[in-house]
Amino acid sequence: MHFIVYCKDKPDSLALRMANREAHLAYVRGSDCVRIGGPITGKGDEMAGSVLVLELDTLDQAQQWSDNDPYAKAGLFQSVEIHPFRWSVGNPDQKG
Repeated sequence: MHFIVYCKDKPDSLALRMANREAHLAYVRGSDCVRIGGPITGKGDEMAGSVLVLELDTLDQAQQWSDNDPYAKAGLFQSVEIHPFRWSVGNPDQKG
């Protein structure tokens, strides 16, 4: 099952994001469940949040993964939304 994780940074938190970026990237790259992800950009192309697609069995697992992200542990996010997602277009696991 796929899940969208939509994270919005707290205002004026770019320094906090950058201070934790390497740990976050190591966490993401070391996770077998991340299918795609990247930053949301705001004014002037400044990073303002994150979007990821996870493949896990349950919503609880997706929540646990999100809670353990170094960005979340550092208090970067103003909000985090996790939603089940049916990957219909561009899914590399689908044939045809």
